[in-house]
Amino acid sequence: MLADLAELVCCESFSADHAAVARSAEVVGALGTRLLGAGPETIVIDGVTHLRWTFGTPRVLLIGHHDTVWPMGSIESHPWSVTDGIARGPGVLDMKAGLVQMYHALASLPSLDGVGVLVNGDEEVGSATSRQLIEESVRGCAAALVLEPSADDEGALKIARKGTSRYEVVVHGRAAHAGLEPQKGINAAVEAAHQVLSIAGLGAEMAVDSTDSVLGSATVTPTLLSAGSAGNTVPALARVSVDVRVPTLVAQDRVDALIRGLTPRAPGARLEVLGGRRRPPMEPGSSAGLFALASRLTAELGEEPLRGIAVGGASDGNYTAAAGCPTLDGLGAVGSGAHADTEYVKAARMVPRARLLAQLIMRTQHRPDRDRRDSV
Repeated sequence: MLADLAELVCCESFSADHAAVARSAEVVGALGTRLLGAGPETIVIDGVTHLRWTFGTPRVLLIGHHDTVWPMGSIESHPWSVTDGIARGPGVLDMKAGLVQMYHALASLPSLDGVGVLVNGDEEVGSATSRQLIEESVRGCAAALVLEPSADDEGALKIARKGTSRYEVVVHGRAAHAGLEPQKGINAAVEAAHQVLSIAGLGAEMAVDSTDSVLGSATVTPTLLSAGSAGNTVPALARVSVDVRVPTLVAQDRVDALIRGLTPRAPGARLEVLGGRRRPPMEPGSSAGLFALASRLTAELGEEPLRGIAVGGASDGNYTAAAGCPTLDGLGAVGSGAHADTEYVKAARMVPRARLLAQLIMRTQHRPDRDRRDSV
């Protein structure tokens, strides 16, 4: 497993570099072909390369991604290594070790009938080209098992995720000479400052209204801010980026209405709201049955009891859950530091995690529709 992991990590796959993602797909596809005995369907959408395996009529979908957040050349500053049982390298945790565990788990099964596998190439940038593919692939399945890394370095699974929305509030003002006649301008930067405070206030408003005890309240956070074109000119244009995380679809709809309801303060200024909803929330009910099953299987395997954690970050599990398919996330590698210089995987946990995954697949790959929600 470590040899396979080294091969995947050393083949860099920065999401923004489609050629690198295509090369990675070849390596990931070859690994899957060797271990599964069948080659993938290679699907290229808008230049992004995705891989899919279908065995019979899938009842369980295994889903992962092979792109990473690490820019090309990161392997030089963060080389592949395994020291004292700790594996390091760009993307080792998120989520190349999860892919290795997935393929080895599948290779251990007596039959792959009823299994689908989807490995996309753009999860780290929102799965824009693969969302439809995900929703198509999970249709008719009784379970979706997501190979994202565990929620912490002790191996907790992800039983709920917030949904995400992204907005850009564009402020249109009017340029003027800042020294000669500033009064003739409409200062988009000043207007943007008012909007930043208003947007931050929406987050506080949603926090007060929240009654969700698992995922917490919605968060509305102004992030990137830009304005102006020259140091001696009243800014005619400003932009404010907004990151939104929500526990429920109701909260996602409410935040959307509040963002679109922002109004300018300065006479003559105009607001334009771009963007909107991205991933829907993965609410706790979608994982309850599968988490109970995983807990029973963990006990049967003689492992420490599982814990489940709700997290703010989103994954493709948000899409499978929103499609109505029971979904369990965080079944990949155990480690910490995803997206950070400290990223690592506990090598000793790879085999136990693969064993648990294999058992979950066997219990779900032939599950009928009537068991889909309440008795997983």
